[in-house]
Amino acid sequence: MARIVNGAVPSPNIWNSPQIYEVENRAVDPGGLVDAAIREIRPWDGATVLDIGCGTGFHLPSYAAAAERVVGIEPHEGLAARAAARCASLPNVAVRTATAQELPLPPASVDVSIARWAYFFGPGCEPGLRELTRVMRRGGAAFVVDLDGSRGDFGRWFRQTVPSYSPETVEEFWSRQGWQRRELDLTMAFTSRADLEAVLAIEFTPPVAARAAQETPGLELFYPNVLRWRRF
Repeated sequence: MARIVNGAVPSPNIWNSPQIYEVENRAVDPGGLVDAAIREIRPWDGATVLDIGCGTGFHLPSYAAAAERVVGIEPHEGLAARAAARCASLPNVAVRTATAQELPLPPASVDVSIARWAYFFGPGCEPGLRELTRVMRRGGAAFVVDLDGSRGDFGRWFRQTVPSYSPETVEEFWSRQGWQRRELDLTMAFTSRADLEAVLAIEFTPPVAARAAQETPGLELFYPNVLRWRRF
C-alpha cells in the first residue's frame, strides 16, 4: 500500500482510480482556457513553478516546456512515483512527496504556484496558505483552480454528493484571505460514453453518478470552475 504523508487531505477520485482520473485530465478543458487565464495574469516563462497536489504529474510537462524549473508536490507516494516516472526525461522537473502545509522548498523560491482541484473546501487550508506565503517570491503569483460548486449540473451533482459543502462559506473564506477570482466556463469532452460514465463514477456517489449519466445525453459536460489568485 502506498505511503501517504501525514496531514494530507484524502482525494478519493485520483487516489483510488488514477487510471480513470487520467482519462478525466485528458477530457478537461480541451480549449486550454485555464492556462490562458493564468498566463494572462502571470506567465511562467523562465520561472520557477510549483504544482501543489500534482497527482500523477499530468500538467508538469506543459509547465516544463516554458519554465526554468518545475517542482511537483504530491502527498500520495504512489502518485508521486508516477509523476516522477512521467517526467524522467525532463531535467528541469523534480517531484517531491510532501503536503501543502510542509513544502520542502526554501523561502522566497517560487515565482508561480498552481493548485488544481486541491483547495476547494476553503476553511482548513490556512496552514497550506501560510506555507505558500513563505515560499513565494516578491513579484510572483499563486493560483488555485477549483470546481465552482454553485453553478451548473456538475456543481449540483457535487453538492448532492457532499451535502456539507457550502459554496457561500468557501467564497467567504477566499474573500477573507484576500484572493481574487474569475469564473471559468470549462468543458469536459470525452471520446466515448464509457469514459464519461467512468469519470462520473469516481466523482460522485453511485446514485448521483447514475442520475448524472442519465441527464447527460452526449459526450460533453459543462464543468464550471473558478480561478483564484493572489500576487506577492
